[in-house]
Amino acid sequence: MGHSNNVMEFVLLGFTQDPEGQRVLTVMFLLIYIVTMVDNLIIVMTVVVSPSLDSPMYFFLSYLSFIDAVYSTVISPKMIVDLLCDKKTTSFSVCMGQLFIEHLLGGAEIFLLVAMAYDRYVAICKPLHYLTIMNQQVCILLLVMAWVGDFLHSVVQLLFVYSLPFCGNSVIDQFMCDMYPLLELACSDTYFIGFTVVANGGAICMVIFILLLISYGVILRSLKTHSQEGRHKALSTCSSHITVVALFFVPCIFMYVRPVSNFPTDKFMTVVYTVITPILNPLIYTLRNSEMKNAMEKIWRRKLTTCRIRICIHTVNIGNSKASNRQ
Repeated sequence: MGHSNNVMEFVLLGFTQDPEGQRVLTVMFLLIYIVTMVDNLIIVMTVVVSPSLDSPMYFFLSYLSFIDAVYSTVISPKMIVDLLCDKKTTSFSVCMGQLFIEHLLGGAEIFLLVAMAYDRYVAICKPLHYLTIMNQQVCILLLVMAWVGDFLHSVVQLLFVYSLPFCGNSVIDQFMCDMYPLLELACSDTYFIGFTVVANGGAICMVIFILLLISYGVILRSLKTHSQEGRHKALSTCSSHITVVALFFVPCIFMYVRPVSNFPTDKFMTVVYTVITPILNPLIYTLRNSEMKNAMEKIWRRKLTTCRIRICIHTVNIGNSKASNRQ
C-alpha cells in the first residue's frame, strides 16, 4: 500500500527556537551521546574479552549495551545536527526509517529486559538448576524471539503510518518522528489506527511492566531463604534491574497508554527514554556490580602492562640503535 500524499518532507520544531538555547542543548546532547557510546561499548568489549563474565546475565547485559549504543545513534546525531540548522526538515522516507528503527530497538529493549528478569528469577529462585535452564540455546532462543516479535510489532506500526494520507500541515512539534505527532498530521480519521497503536505499543508496555514488577516481587520474596551475603548480592542486582525497567517503562507508558494527543511534556518524556536511559543503563549496571568493575580493572591493568612493555622494548631498541650508530 503506497502513501498517497503531497508531503515529501516534515518540519521538526525541535526543543526551542532560541539560538542561545540551541547552542547549550547542542553541547549537552553531544557530550551525552559521546559518553553513552563510550560507556556502552566499554561494557560490550569487557563482556566479550573477560572469561569471568560468561554467564547469561552478562550475555544479555552486553546485548542491552549494544542496543543502547545503536538506539542512541539513530536518535542523537540527527537531533544534534538539527539543533545546529535553522531549518529542521526530514524527508518522508527518513522519517519512516527512523520510526521503524526506533520501534524495533525500543521493542527489542523491552523484550530483553523481560529475558533479564527471567534470568534473575532462575538464578535466585532455582540456583541449582540455573546453568541447565539458562543454557546457551535458551539465551539465543530468547534473543531470537525478542527480535522476531519486535520486528512484527515495528512492521505493523510502520504500515499503519505509511498508508495514511498527509496533505496539508507537515510541521511536527517534536525533535524526531514518532507515532502520535504523525497521526495528528494525517488528513483522515485516525481513531482506529490510534486505538491499535495504544493496543500494540501501550498495552505491551503496560502488561510487560506489571509482569516484570510481579516477577521482581516473587524474587524478593524468595530471598528470605538466602544467606545474608546472597541476599545482599541479589538485592543489589535486582535493584539495578528495577531502576532500568522503571526508567524505560514509565515514560513509554506515559507516551503510549492514552488516546492520540500531544502534550507539552512529551518532548521531555521522549528525551528520558531515547537519550537519558541509554547513558544511565551502563552506569547503573557497572557501578553496582563488583564482578563487572573487577573485570574492567583487569582489562585496563593488562592494557597498561602491555603498553609499558611495548614502551620499554621501544626504548631499548632506540638505545641499541644509537649505540650501534656510534660504533
